[in-house]
Amino acid sequence: MVIRAFAKINLSLDIVGEREDGYHLLKTIMQRIELYDLIDVNKADEGINLTCNKPYLPTDSRNLAYKAADIFLKTYNINSGVSINIAKFIPVSAGLAGGSTDAAAVLLALRRLYKPNIKDNELAKLGLNIGADIPYCLIGGTALCEGIGEKVRKLKSFKGKILVIIKPPFGISTGEVYKSFNIDKVEKHPNTDLMLKCIERDDIVTLSKNMQNVLENVTLNKHIIIKNIKQQMIKDGALGSLMSGSGPTVFGFFDDMFKAQLCYDKMKKRYEETFITRTI
Repeated sequence: MVIRAFAKINLSLDIVGEREDGYHLLKTIMQRIELYDLIDVNKADEGINLTCNKPYLPTDSRNLAYKAADIFLKTYNINSGVSINIAKFIPVSAGLAGGSTDAAAVLLALRRLYKPNIKDNELAKLGLNIGADIPYCLIGGTALCEGIGEKVRKLKSFKGKILVIIKPPFGISTGEVYKSFNIDKVEKHPNTDLMLKCIERDDIVTLSKNMQNVLENVTLNKHIIIKNIKQQMIKDGALGSLMSGSGPTVFGFFDDMFKAQLCYDKMKKRYEETFITRTI
């Protein structure tokens, strides 16, 4: 069974507090995009066998897709095993939920193969034990996510919007970014209510000009290249540009495919992992 595991971007990302256990409380608008990994999941006699086209990625319990299979099989006392092959196209350690979306795809596939009557909310609770983005990745589309990621509210679709995505040649540790984040140093928080109204009105211009991610306070200070990419995308005609998640990936929205193509062609010469795609 082959499933497409789609990447996400954050149209806005705010941190509104912190729990006693150290987890940050989020208020973020997530958006699925047409960039995906291919996950092939099949029944096996025993154990978990995971393979991947990227030799530098772990294929054991350090991989979120492996963890998803492991927790599913143990939770539902399934004595059989599973084989998983990941054809990886989403950039790694990029702020695009590449690992989380792979794990979500495995959970969805295993439900179909072994336990078709499991409800969506039950699968989401299972996924939350592995990663905060997994409940959203199970649902996709356009959504407002709150709490530590477990509260997912579907929004009106913001599909069909043109964007260019650029990942600089290095990865970012999400955990390290959150450890470095200081909410007291945030001078301006995203206007989430305005962003929600823009989505409702399908107003990409106002939305693009008001996109904000408080984690840029950490990542941009450590990696000036991210700020430079954002500025270059605006010069190349982007309506607005933002870092996705904890970074380092930057995206920009365009209202014209010709402008987007020109930006893509220019940036692709500098950054190998440059993509032109759409929201879905």
